[in-house]
Amino acid sequence: MQKEKNNGKKPSFSLMKRLFGSRKEELDVMQEEAIQSPLRTIVKNFVGNKLSIGGLIVFLVIFLVVLIGPLFYPIQLSEKEETQINVAPGMDMMKIPKGLEGNVRMISAGSTFSVGVDNNGKVYVWGHTKISNKIDIKKDIPSKKELGEVVAVSAGFDHVMALNADGEIICWGSNRMSQTKVPSGMKRKKIKQIAAGYQVSYALTEGGEILYWGNENLNDIRVTRKKGNGKIDKISVANTTLMAVTKSGEAVHMGGQLSDIDAIPQDLGTVVDMATTSDNALVLLEDGSLRVWGKRGKVMDVPKIDGNVASIAAGRNYFTVLTDKGTVYAWGENGKHQIDVPSDAKDVKALYSGSYQNYAITGSGKTVTWGLKGYWLGSDELGRDVFARLLNGGRMTMTIGAISVVISTIIGIIIGGISGFFGGWVDIVLQRITEIVSSLPFLPMAMILTSIIGNSLSENARIALIMMVLGVLSWPSLARLVRAQVLAEREKEFVTAANAMGVKRSAIVFKHIIPNVISVIIVSATLDFASCMLTESSLSFLGFGVKLPRPTWGNMLNGCVNSVVIRNYWWRWVFPAVMLSICVICINMVGDGLRDAIDPKSNER
Repeated sequence: MQKEKNNGKKPSFSLMKRLFGSRKEELDVMQEEAIQSPLRTIVKNFVGNKLSIGGLIVFLVIFLVVLIGPLFYPIQLSEKEETQINVAPGMDMMKIPKGLEGNVRMISAGSTFSVGVDNNGKVYVWGHTKISNKIDIKKDIPSKKELGEVVAVSAGFDHVMALNADGEIICWGSNRMSQTKVPSGMKRKKIKQIAAGYQVSYALTEGGEILYWGNENLNDIRVTRKKGNGKIDKISVANTTLMAVTKSGEAVHMGGQLSDIDAIPQDLGTVVDMATTSDNALVLLEDGSLRVWGKRGKVMDVPKIDGNVASIAAGRNYFTVLTDKGTVYAWGENGKHQIDVPSDAKDVKALYSGSYQNYAITGSGKTVTWGLKGYWLGSDELGRDVFARLLNGGRMTMTIGAISVVISTIIGIIIGGISGFFGGWVDIVLQRITEIVSSLPFLPMAMILTSIIGNSLSENARIALIMMVLGVLSWPSLARLVRAQVLAEREKEFVTAANAMGVKRSAIVFKHIIPNVISVIIVSATLDFASCMLTESSLSFLGFGVKLPRPTWGNMLNGCVNSVVIRNYWWRWVFPAVMLSICVICINMVGDGLRDAIDPKSNER
């Protein structure tokens, strides 16, 4: 009796082991196939396809990165920075040379590179120093004999100025606007300060006279006696104009055009020091207080400072202050982490800021840096970070592709299911409609619809329209596939039984037949996802999809259709093209793997 009892329980126990995979011994293939559910068989077949699993993993990684990445790398659609145009990939903008570390006399940060001089008068250059194919700031440094013992340096947009102990000015870099061509009369002048700007060079003499050369058309410069020239104590470059402090402590704008920075307050008092951003000026007054004016924004919010101000400095759109306690304060825009002062910036003895880079020299000689280190994938024609736009563009491309597939799948299931189950005149009408839609040239039709209707819509409405157009035009193939599957399923016994029980016809189609063919629908939808991503990218590339400045992988390639960009700025088109290609290939690999898993015999055909 006990043996019979055990024998009676054994099949049930074996079934549990087989279902949950706890049995160690290998099962006979026919027995295993008979016990496993269809879904489990499909999953097992798919997991056994290493190529498809690899494609799925790669796609999921990319999907998660573009989904989460924009939270950490947001973009501003109005962003434009002319000083960061077409910067090559690299993260070395603040990588100080070993020979300069601990031996800094002075550092000047330019647009994409920095220049430093050590206590021995030797000049160092680092960062993105390649201005053009023929000009490299680092490689073009004059010899030690030509430079002499350098005591001061200044980095501009595309050139460098150096002042040696003999009072001689040496310039190198781009000379397109004669900004490195020092006037012959400069040799007779005793130079107090040098400053390199946007394609222009400035020099302040001991006598308080400002001299300049370079692009006078681009830069607003009106140096006259009336403005105090001949009595200047310090100059400060503000984008394409010049600010100055006279020997009597008066702030002066050395330009002729009205601007935010030109609106100097009348009740300033005596100015001791000055620093300028692109559109704002900060002054240190004789009583130790700070005063800022210019374009409204975060740079106007001067923080509460503990201690007396020892020196002030400025970058592109932010200010930094060093106190007598060795503490650094920074405020303003923070798009490139230029005001995120590190915790180890303590006991600071000297502070150098410019563009988006900051260098703090501590009492021990250590150099602490913060700000823009570079661009992982370079920058584009407007100075925007390609990596950030790639993340945000990928999310947009995938979102449009996914929603378009959902729309086309719903339409395809409804039309295919109704057509296949009801047949007769319903099937004839729906199939003629399907043929009409499928006969339309897909890409030209999508271009026409988005062009005619989309131009009168807002950007968000235009994106929604693109999703609808892609979804409405891409359902016929799925509808035919669903119809064929439903035609086969409707003749089976469970459909006859449902009819006999009085189940509604719509319930039979969508609750009983469609679930049985859902695996085929999933395969088709997966492959359509890749097609929709490619179509959206094609439309955006041609200018009929998502409009710039909102990024997608397609419109990121829109500005890369000339030989100059393809040859010189490869990172602008390689990375978007590679990411789109990888995603589409991986999705197709997953779709092929699902198809093979659902119908293993397809490998034999």
